[in-house]
Amino acid sequence: MLNYDPHRLSSPQVFLLTMIIFLAIVAFIAAILTRQISSAFGTNPGLNGLIIGVLVVGIGLAFVQVGRLFREVRWVNSFRAGSEAANPVLLAPMKAMLGRSASMAFSTSSMRTMLDSIATRLDESRDVSRYLVGLLVFLGLLGTFWGLLGTIGSIGETIQSLDPGSGDASAVLESLKAGLAAPLQGMGTAFSSSLFGLAGSLVLGFLDLQAGRAQTRFYTELENWLSSVTDLSSDMVVADAKNGSSDEIRVLSERLRNMQEQGGSNPRVAAAMANLADGISGLVKNMRSEQQIMRDWVEAQSDEQKAMRNTLEKIADALKKEGVH
Repeated sequence: MLNYDPHRLSSPQVFLLTMIIFLAIVAFIAAILTRQISSAFGTNPGLNGLIIGVLVVGIGLAFVQVGRLFREVRWVNSFRAGSEAANPVLLAPMKAMLGRSASMAFSTSSMRTMLDSIATRLDESRDVSRYLVGLLVFLGLLGTFWGLLGTIGSIGETIQSLDPGSGDASAVLESLKAGLAAPLQGMGTAFSSSLFGLAGSLVLGFLDLQAGRAQTRFYTELENWLSSVTDLSSDMVVADAKNGSSDEIRVLSERLRNMQEQGGSNPRVAAAMANLADGISGLVKNMRSEQQIMRDWVEAQSDEQKAMRNTLEKIADALKKEGVH
């Protein structure tokens, strides 16, 4: 029986499979309606071709958004298992932070900053796909108004070309029949563009939804893992420090603040700040270990005193009993 690891990140393969199945269903429906779709596409090949091109780009982008998560999930699981994997892209700052830290424990503030950065990157990666969904609707409406504009102009020309005073009803009907061909073609342009635009936005919207779900699950599982390696007491170390140790931390904090104000974007200053932060982290760890040693020593002394007191009481009781006899 395999051991279940609650903090292991799951693969987004299920979302990728859902997207593929959905596209297969859409392709099957399109194959059934090939004749109707071809007829509608022919009414305005330029605009309808642009709509299909935008849809293809959006589909590829949605698959890329889900596919890029495989690399990140693989790296996190490999890092937790102690093995090597390909360098991550989305989690590159977290890898750099883990490389500088002596331990795998994060402070609460650093964990929250890291998660906020990852959430921002995930949200920014979906901006283009969201725009493409709206663009498909816009192109469909553009085709609608384009076709209606041509229809209105054609109807006006048809009405002006009619000559009811000629007295020949058949000639008037033939002229009306020939004049209505252009308005009907304009209506075909309007409705076909709306059809392709709305259908494309429907398909791309579903794929973007699945990509969002995959990113949300990745973010949630990553947050759960980071919360398990976060040191919640690290934010209260300064408040618990005493005497010289608290003074040293205060001096180091002042130096860090001054360097942040004066350094700006200087790489050397940034490296010095990183070294100073590592020094503070090491000092805090030493303080904790010393406090734990002192606490253990006090507890051991207390136990020894209790044992000695019990021994003395037993000796006193034994002497009393011998004195009585």
